[in-house]
Amino acid sequence: MPLRQPRPSAPVVVCALLLAAGCTTVGGSADQAGPGRELSAAELRAAAVADADLGPGYTVTVMTPGHGETGSGGAREVSDLPACQPLLDAVAPAAPPGAASASPGPGAPYAETDLGVARAADPQGGVYGGLLGYRTGRAAQLQAELEKLFGPCASFTSTAPPPVDKARKGVRTRHRLSRDDTPTPGGADAVTGFTLTNESGSVVLSQRAVLVRVGPALAVFSTVGVGAEPATAPDERIVRQQVAKLRAAQAKR
Repeated sequence: MPLRQPRPSAPVVVCALLLAAGCTTVGGSADQAGPGRELSAAELRAAAVADADLGPGYTVTVMTPGHGETGSGGAREVSDLPACQPLLDAVAPAAPPGAASASPGPGAPYAETDLGVARAADPQGGVYGGLLGYRTGRAAQLQAELEKLFGPCASFTSTAPPPVDKARKGVRTRHRLSRDDTPTPGGADAVTGFTLTNESGSVVLSQRAVLVRVGPALAVFSTVGVGAEPATAPDERIVRQQVAKLRAAQAKR
């Protein structure tokens, strides 16, 4: 699920989608407004949360999909265990959940909008968001597939190509995956929360993500933590407001 990675204030790549040891709430709520309709690329972008939706102190920056602080995410991180690749894709802007390795396939999103949200009261707590539009049924399928990975992908490794010198060997990274207890926001169909660590260096980097399914769309929110300051849960206000905007847009005819 392009489950993806946050870039607003993070020094590493963290997103799109991609999901929870505790008790993650997965499922619909009684006040759902139906399956919703597929949004066009323009409608999906218009449905992205904005400063005015969040209130004073929040700043939203819309980014070109697949780009972050360091530019285009061309060097895709590849899992040494193929089954775990969707988790990396879910938190990396370079490849959204369900995306093909080189060119978009039928399972890839037909539209994507990426954004970063900064909060004046918490300058280090930037949240990366990815809105992914899928054809009917595909979003639910991707989320279900990701839910099956928490057991086999509790610990795995990946390889990332060197950023500049292509002649050098790729960088190996060890990852640990854990579920996070994440309640389903009102108006959402399902939610998956998880934390993925990067243990390749002397300091552990953590990426915490929340993937919310709203009709045929997936909204992925993620944050980054370093060392003794692990990643915090994405700001609930951002998640709630984004779900509400997506649901409202899908309900329009």
